[in-house]
Amino acid sequence: MLGAWTPEQVRAAEQRLFARVPEASVMRRAAWGVATETARLLRERTGGTAGRRVALLVGAGNNGGDALWAGAFLRRRGIGVTAVLLTPDKAHAAGLDGLRRAGGRAVPAAGANRDTSGIGAEATDAVERADVVVDGIVGLSATGGLRPTAAELVRRVDVPIVAVDMPSGVDPVTGAVDGDAVRAELTVTFGGLKPCHVLGAGAVRSGAVEVVDIGLDDELPDPELHLLEAEDVGAGWPVPGPDDDKYSTGVVGVAAGSATYPGAAMLATGAAVHATAGMVRYAGPAADAVRGRWPETVATGSVGDAGRVQAWAVGPGIGTGSSGRDVLRYVLESGRPVCADADSITLLAGDEALWDARDPDAALVLTPHAGEFARLAGAPPGADRVAAAREAAARFGVYLLLKGNTTVIAAPDGRALVNDARHAWPATAGSGDVLTGLIGALLATGADPLLACGQAAHVHSSAAEIAAHGPKSDGSRAAAGAPIGASALLAAVPTAIRTVRDAVPELD
Repeated sequence: MLGAWTPEQVRAAEQRLFARVPEASVMRRAAWGVATETARLLRERTGGTAGRRVALLVGAGNNGGDALWAGAFLRRRGIGVTAVLLTPDKAHAAGLDGLRRAGGRAVPAAGANRDTSGIGAEATDAVERADVVVDGIVGLSATGGLRPTAAELVRRVDVPIVAVDMPSGVDPVTGAVDGDAVRAELTVTFGGLKPCHVLGAGAVRSGAVEVVDIGLDDELPDPELHLLEAEDVGAGWPVPGPDDDKYSTGVVGVAAGSATYPGAAMLATGAAVHATAGMVRYAGPAADAVRGRWPETVATGSVGDAGRVQAWAVGPGIGTGSSGRDVLRYVLESGRPVCADADSITLLAGDEALWDARDPDAALVLTPHAGEFARLAGAPPGADRVAAAREAAARFGVYLLLKGNTTVIAAPDGRALVNDARHAWPATAGSGDVLTGLIGALLATGADPLLACGQAAHVHSSAAEIAAHGPKSDGSRAAAGAPIGASALLAAVPTAIRTVRDAVPELD
């Protein structure tokens, strides 16, 4: 399982490291990592490093120092390096001296022969002739978008950008972008991932992220956020053993859809079936349609007739009238873990009495999108989606899965997971119904609700990507995909589960 640490956690860890290792040595170790990854990118993009050029966009402080020292190491490999100094009088002195001694050049961003935007001719030449640009403009302490000169230089870049620690202009904590920001092809960060690498627009603008070991491992506390990798999901995904039967591998109840609109019932039930639940019991007015599509399902007309279940998935398509309210109340009173989505969230947001019906000892998972979250919490999640999800989870005593391109999952005790899909294929009607069925099936196995949500979110986004691109023989994905519907996403769930199972080393 991966972790992400806040800038405050990283800075505190660095100070503890500097007490026993000179700061200059740590900086050069970080810069060596940037240089190594930049040279690798050059070889991949151009076939080699000989005769190639790198431009450094250098701001004040240690982030700029990392870029300058990286430039010195690149210059010693025979690569032409020019540093464009945004604030020449505040450039990292030792790093600048190291670059010049290695044979690199430094020019001011606003030098002689400026154009109408204020950029000097030498700075323009350095950026336009570069094969790769290194972003060392600002570091983890910065907030807000790029200043005008930096923004103008970045706009002139049409080659890959390597960001030092994080793309400049991205909020380091929330991943939000408020103004101009760098879009990196590669980000080289130090010690561990930061929230901006996995949240929101920051995840997209970070590109591929490489973590360089600078000796922080023993100094870092528990991470602020956790991320499940494919092998984590695969290792924890329930599969029947030799002593299992249909009851021991999880019996999930699905209450969704209507006779007029059976689609939600079909999608949520199908997801529970594909998730390897031992038994799926559908309860609702779409029973005939569900039985015809999923004959392995035990389908009844009402939740009262469903029989014994170990968890419920409820909400998609049940409506927000009295019948939907009665269904939700019955499920909440059952004493079983519940995943409540869609209409269930709207009902809970508008009827405090439904909260009183809930069994306090049974886990409740809510899966709102931003609009549903606003109805539930009284305000939109805002830029800091992790903080918003944590606050709502604690306030309502629930496990809250906040949907989005980056899915945030928070537990009542403050634990948080994120699933960074890095694509938007699930943004289609009905895809949330599939997610509800997956979570319900995992809850029925007795899984930790936080992990169940994380596993389901990972498989859900993977299935969407497979549906859009189709799996390739080498396991990679095509660069572009075709638009998909929720039915295609659902059909790809078994392949997505096999993919995460195949990622577990001992299962190879």
